[in-house]
Amino acid sequence: MLLAVDTSTAQVGLALYDGAQVLGEMIWTTRQHHTTELAPALSGLLNRSAVSMDMVSALAVAIGPGSFTSLRVGLSLVKGIAFARRLPVVGIPTLDIIAAAQPLAKHPLVALLQAGRTRIAFSLYQSQKKEWQAEGPIRSGTLAELLKEIESPTIIAGEVTAEERKKISKNKNILLASPVNCVRRPAVLAELAWARWQNQQVDDAASLAPIYLHVAGTPIQ
Repeated sequence: MLLAVDTSTAQVGLALYDGAQVLGEMIWTTRQHHTTELAPALSGLLNRSAVSMDMVSALAVAIGPGSFTSLRVGLSLVKGIAFARRLPVVGIPTLDIIAAAQPLAKHPLVALLQAGRTRIAFSLYQSQKKEWQAEGPIRSGTLAELLKEIESPTIIAGEVTAEERKKISKNKNILLASPVNCVRRPAVLAELAWARWQNQQVDDAASLAPIYLHVAGTPIQ
């Protein structure tokens, strides 16, 4: 059994996955109460799924980008469990979770999430070898700056407000993912981490740290 934890932004998620099925999944939006809500939510998910922590053999955590404080809450919980129970940990970039949930397509994909102060974090992906693969560094900027760069058909998925959807829809080159596909699902995080764990590609819990944003990057063509 693998437990996945995502506290990258105000959207928080937990999932229990055994390689064959999702035994439990929770997604909710918090008002900066990650610290007080996460542990009780995990306890509730375990109880409702009839799963105990003794049945958990590995841990997955979203490592950002995202809110510095919220990311630390998730990492702290996962590291605490890992050290106490001597469990392996797999860290997955948060934008990879968004990308992995999108149907494969010939057009490039931009996965994005809110980075605070009207800025977004985003990364470009291309469909290769039957999966979305990141190209170039994770970047930070405003939505307006991103939209100006897109000059050819491009899919956008991720945290987008209703107002931002209206702005994006004005760009005829953008194929905006549905609200359902824009939700960051912890079950997707779990599945990505499960594959890495099965291939013995685990991280050192002590040194695992959040991904920090870099402003510079390659323009999207």
